[in-house]
Amino acid sequence: MKNRIYLDHAATTPVSKPVLEAMLPYFSANPGNASAVYGTGRDARKAVEKARRQVAEAIGAEPREILFTCGGSESDNQAIKGAAFALREKGKHIITSAIEHPAVLNTCRWMEKQGYTVTRIMPDREGRIVPEEVRKAIREDTILISIMAANNEIGTIEPLEGIGTIAHEHGILFHTDAVQAIGAIPTEVNTWHTDLLSLSGHKFSGPKGTGALYVRRGTRIDSLIHGGEQERGLRAGTENVPGIVGIGQAIMEATEHLKENSERAEQLRDRLVRGILRSVPDTRINGPESGRLPNNASIRFSGIDGEALLLRLDLAGIAASSGSACTAGSMNISHVLTAIGLTEEQARGSLRLTVGAENTEEEIDEAIVIIRDIVQDLRKLYHV
Repeated sequence: MKNRIYLDHAATTPVSKPVLEAMLPYFSANPGNASAVYGTGRDARKAVEKARRQVAEAIGAEPREILFTCGGSESDNQAIKGAAFALREKGKHIITSAIEHPAVLNTCRWMEKQGYTVTRIMPDREGRIVPEEVRKAIREDTILISIMAANNEIGTIEPLEGIGTIAHEHGILFHTDAVQAIGAIPTEVNTWHTDLLSLSGHKFSGPKGTGALYVRRGTRIDSLIHGGEQERGLRAGTENVPGIVGIGQAIMEATEHLKENSERAEQLRDRLVRGILRSVPDTRINGPESGRLPNNASIRFSGIDGEALLLRLDLAGIAASSGSACTAGSMNISHVLTAIGLTEEQARGSLRLTVGAENTEEEIDEAIVIIRDIVQDLRKLYHV
């Protein structure tokens, strides 16, 4: 069944028409390999370098500091593994948070198996990582700090400027997973003092399977994928020219229209939240009321099983999520929600709703009614 109302933009976004149009010629009309020296290859190389400039301009970087990848997870792996292995003679201690995306958390767990130690900072009850807690965790052998820009489940925007300042005061590399931040909030690598920044195209109307890693000039990282000399020898493999063109076009559009898109998303999000809180008793917001991503609403319903709610919403034509997309299908309790102090019951009764460019006020109002009716029905079944 095709979903009528899509409210899961934190999981992925539809590719915009201009992005698709920019990509299409590089599938067939201009199929050149960007590493080739003949005409179509040179044309493909020009397209790749144009996209590199577009990504760099969007985050305040230089084009040579942009490394194209297949997505946010690869970028996170490249940043953490690459930096840690390059600096292993200096130390083997990594600092991260307890509410990172699995692409960071599981990479850090793997690093522990390689002999590294990892400190995981706990957030406050709104999901914020306090900079001073990061400072306290620093040791003589700390080589990398990795804290996300904004949380994918509850939308909390982290105080990266303060954390990055602390990292640089101690001569430690600072990485941020900015997958949810790009296209939602202003992103500037120098303001945040980041040495490494991960992003993913499909989160801001670009194609799936595309991503990038910002690597500050002079930062040492090892290769993750070995082979040819593509991407300055740091990421082997024939370039995905259509995808790279797509992510370049998408981030340019997202940056140019950041203010208006964010304001519109916030208006729709607030309309959705107000409507649910007014019409459904015993309902609370997870995370902060302010200082969160403009499109994100994480709401918990007492006496409700989130999985049952999601299934009923799907049948009613609404796409939503109970946590991050990468844990969908898993019955494990959200590590983010438990880290901010929610009980198991509260975490299981939580719903993530994230709006996007194609949503309308009419859809939001319809979603409020559907959610209200389903919650009332489920509570009757559970005798709440």
